[in-house]
Amino acid sequence: MALKDVKPTRSELIDLKRKIKLSERGYNILKMKRDGLILEFFKVLEDAKESRGALAEGYERATGMIAMANTVEGSIRVKAAAMAVKEKPQITLKEKNIMGVVVPDIESSAVRKNVTQRGYGVLGTSAVIDDTASSFEDLVDAIIQAAEIETTMKRLLDEIESTKRRVNALEFKVIPELSEARDFIKMRLDEMERDEIVRLKKIRAKTQAK
Repeated sequence: MALKDVKPTRSELIDLKRKIKLSERGYNILKMKRDGLILEFFKVLEDAKESRGALAEGYERATGMIAMANTVEGSIRVKAAAMAVKEKPQITLKEKNIMGVVVPDIESSAVRKNVTQRGYGVLGTSAVIDDTASSFEDLVDAIIQAAEIETTMKRLLDEIESTKRRVNALEFKVIPELSEARDFIKMRLDEMERDEIVRLKKIRAKTQAK
């Protein structure tokens, strides 16, 4: 706010005081929101660490099992067993709210199956096929959980950054500029008041001299 554009009037002073009060209130609210979001972020971060570990472990196990299954059963029989699965995993994407931030709430079904639900016959396949299927079902489940957690973490981080920018703008720009304008008006009003007192004294002195 350029001081040359500020009108040194009492109504402007009252308006500036009101704006400063509102800005300070907004600043305090945004600070609380920022701090709350940071706490939520670190909670989700802990979940993300566990999720990433489970995902890496699940991937390593699944790739190891598929390699073993290909060796024991042969790639053709492994592919046939995979193609026999009829019921695909179902994903339902919902939403939930964390301190005003909309984050995903993913629900899944038909990810884990028993032997009969997988479609391939129990005869003619060995236990390694079952173990391989289970390992990949675990991996899919881990991927779904990781997707929800990682997206939640990103959205929280984006909101934290946005809130921090607004807090900084209020703290270092808006409130200081409004306060500077307020102080300028108070100074000018004091000067005008002093000038008016001097003027009145001169008028009184002239009147008394007559």
